[in-house]
Amino acid sequence: MRRILIIGAGQAGLQLALTLLGHGGYDVTVMTAQTPEEILNGRITSTQCMFFPALQIERDAGLNHWEEPAPWIEGQRVTLAGPGGQRLLETYGIWDAPAQSVDQRIKMSGWLERVEKAGGRVVLHPVVTSDLEALSRMYDLTLIAAGKGALVELFDRDPSRSPYDAPQRNLAAIYVHGVRPYPPHPTPHVRINAVPGVGETYLMPALTRSGVCDAVLVEAVPGGPFDVFGDRRISPDEHLRRLQALYAQWAPWEHELYVEARPTDEFATLYGGYAPVVRRPVGTVGDRHVLGMGDVVVLNDPGCGQGANNAAHCASIYHKAIVEHGDRPFTPEWMHRTFERYWEYSQWATALTNTMIGPLPEHVQQILGVASMDDETARRFARGYAVPPSLADWFFDPEKAGAYLATRMPQSAG
Repeated sequence: MRRILIIGAGQAGLQLALTLLGHGGYDVTVMTAQTPEEILNGRITSTQCMFFPALQIERDAGLNHWEEPAPWIEGQRVTLAGPGGQRLLETYGIWDAPAQSVDQRIKMSGWLERVEKAGGRVVLHPVVTSDLEALSRMYDLTLIAAGKGALVELFDRDPSRSPYDAPQRNLAAIYVHGVRPYPPHPTPHVRINAVPGVGETYLMPALTRSGVCDAVLVEAVPGGPFDVFGDRRISPDEHLRRLQALYAQWAPWEHELYVEARPTDEFATLYGGYAPVVRRPVGTVGDRHVLGMGDVVVLNDPGCGQGANNAAHCASIYHKAIVEHGDRPFTPEWMHRTFERYWEYSQWATALTNTMIGPLPEHVQQILGVASMDDETARRFARGYAVPPSLADWFFDPEKAGAYLATRMPQSAG
């Protein structure tokens, strides 16, 4: 029986642990600093929208425990706004199948409890770099799935895949009850409002501890008008007041829908900011090697909702690679090959995110313009968030994008 150590209890680490335990033949240990109760009763850790391919991975593994109570999300609306609260254009794209969002406090605490029920071990202990060499000698494979903290420093930044070396957005999230549906599209969907050069806001229907809610993320260009949450010690009520003030000035069509909003709980806010980065996947401790996964190796800005989805795909790809490898040693060469299998997918999620948080290229502006008039273009653009590799043959190249748009212009003009 192969012994696997996973350090970190997020989407990537716990999904991999549970799928290996479900396969049989693996002795799996998860190390984490928090109990399930501490996770469940603590602060929100993210906003997340799991698109249909990632949801299917969870379904296939029997991990979709919240599918019934969580709201279905049919697609995404993008409203491009200008100064003075002007709506410049709006697109609405429906996905091939619905997405869902589950508060990770619920999800990760539930999955962590299930690890032990499935025959794995949970060790409640924070791990530091000096622990790793001795720990890794006890296992056939050690994976680092804790995307924050000193362990990340084991993995060098890959400059060829990391165009940014500083945060492109300052982030502020809150979970709220009482936001009203958007009248033109009352069916639950992700509501994106973008002001070029200023930032974006995202709303996604979600399931939290107190039932159905909305998770709201502000992505502020540092130092700009959206960057009003910098003190970080404000109460959830004050956070919501500042959010409402932003909407009143920049997106009044949203502001009027928040008049009855209230925070879901006292720990319903989160603040941060980080540089998007791709890291080299193999870390060295003494003469031992460890493999990074999830946010450790591919950390995207959360604006396009790729983080949890990347983690789900990473865990699925790593699971297949581990099982296929049989009883052979997990060498650094195998680790690099396994990561490259994941990068074949995540490169497109990374390219999408990096494109959308930078100054929008002219051809992407043209795509949004046509999408505001043409449902097929809107759906194709929206599908790229759910299936980033589908963007590879048209979205990133101005000539290919122009050729596609030329086929849609007569229909959109009509």
